[in-house]
Amino acid sequence: MSYRLLYHGFGVRGYKLEKTEYKKGAMIFTISQSRSSCRCPQCGSADVIRRGHNERRYRTLPIGSKPAWLVLAVPRVECCECGIVRQVKVSFADDRVSYTRAFARYALELSRFMTIKDVAAHLGISWDVIKDIQKRNLRRRFGKPKLKYLKQIAIDEISTGRGHCYITIVMDLESGAVVHVGDGKGGDALTAFWRRLRASHAKIEAVATDMSPAYIAAVIDHLPGATLVFDRFHVIKLFNDKLSELRRALYRELTDNLQQNMLKGVRWLLLKRPENLDPSRREPERLQKALRFNEPLATAYYLKEELNEIWEQDDRAAAETLLMDWIAYAESTGIRMLKEFSKTLRFHAQGILAWYDFPISTAPLEGTNNKIKTMKRQAYGFRDSEFLLLKILGIHETKYALVG
Repeated sequence: MSYRLLYHGFGVRGYKLEKTEYKKGAMIFTISQSRSSCRCPQCGSADVIRRGHNERRYRTLPIGSKPAWLVLAVPRVECCECGIVRQVKVSFADDRVSYTRAFARYALELSRFMTIKDVAAHLGISWDVIKDIQKRNLRRRFGKPKLKYLKQIAIDEISTGRGHCYITIVMDLESGAVVHVGDGKGGDALTAFWRRLRASHAKIEAVATDMSPAYIAAVIDHLPGATLVFDRFHVIKLFNDKLSELRRALYRELTDNLQQNMLKGVRWLLLKRPENLDPSRREPERLQKALRFNEPLATAYYLKEELNEIWEQDDRAAAETLLMDWIAYAESTGIRMLKEFSKTLRFHAQGILAWYDFPISTAPLEGTNNKIKTMKRQAYGFRDSEFLLLKILGIHETKYALVG
């Protein structure tokens, strides 16, 4: 009967239940281990001599609302083969912890629906113990991501707090899993990733990234055979930033208050796609009025719409023709902002057109960045940097949903 209770109730086998007590609202089960089952923790030999014991308490699965503990006098043995004196290994718990594996699994299951604080309060245990359970689980599952089968990856940085604190993230675009988190946003943040990648002998075909010189140089140096694909989102974002700067410059040059008022409040209208303008708020009319009296702004705005068409062509040849025509026209306008941006596009043209060979982008990584920000807001920040890194490595399995 005692063996059945331990096995079916707490997942413990190979031990004998000696007595059951009820103290201070908790169930306490005292168990023992037979001499014949003692083994050397180093070599596994059964030729051992008992050298006393060390009593330990392990938190196990609760019974109803009552906490439960297992008390075991862990034998110390001297091995006749290797000569060491150590405690035997406990089969139902990991080393240097005060809870059973069954309790850890139960806490992890609760953590899918509750915060660490809520799980700790529900189980009547320290907050640090629940965090340690989560951390051990994350380290075991995601601590060393496998890189052997990587083919297409995305690289981007994310801000982790005030004071220009950034981390660099590398994502496997086929599985959506984060495979590297580096400190900072330069090429040095990828050093550990390149070292592990060489050891894995992975064959990377394509890398999606923005037009950051640091990332470009790092990829060219370490993956000379991979194709660089410059992300559409970052190209358009860079042009939108330039368009906003042009609007501000034009506003400062104007002396007529009426014309200045036309440019006020149109920044977001310039950045919107035409189909997203809200007629009920007269947004199309306000935008057209501002463009009618500002020819340089109108030229830049309509070129922005044509720039989006580069990724909408039937093949690479048609896209290349459109891109070269766009660059030539932008250079002929005489507008300083467009001339500078056309040089940028000409320099990165092959990476932009590479999208037709490998239609990948950093969009999945942007979605992961939003998950990371949501996770940080829910946790009100992380004091343990290793815990944050492990949470990010396992975030592709996280789902956020509204409850209640």
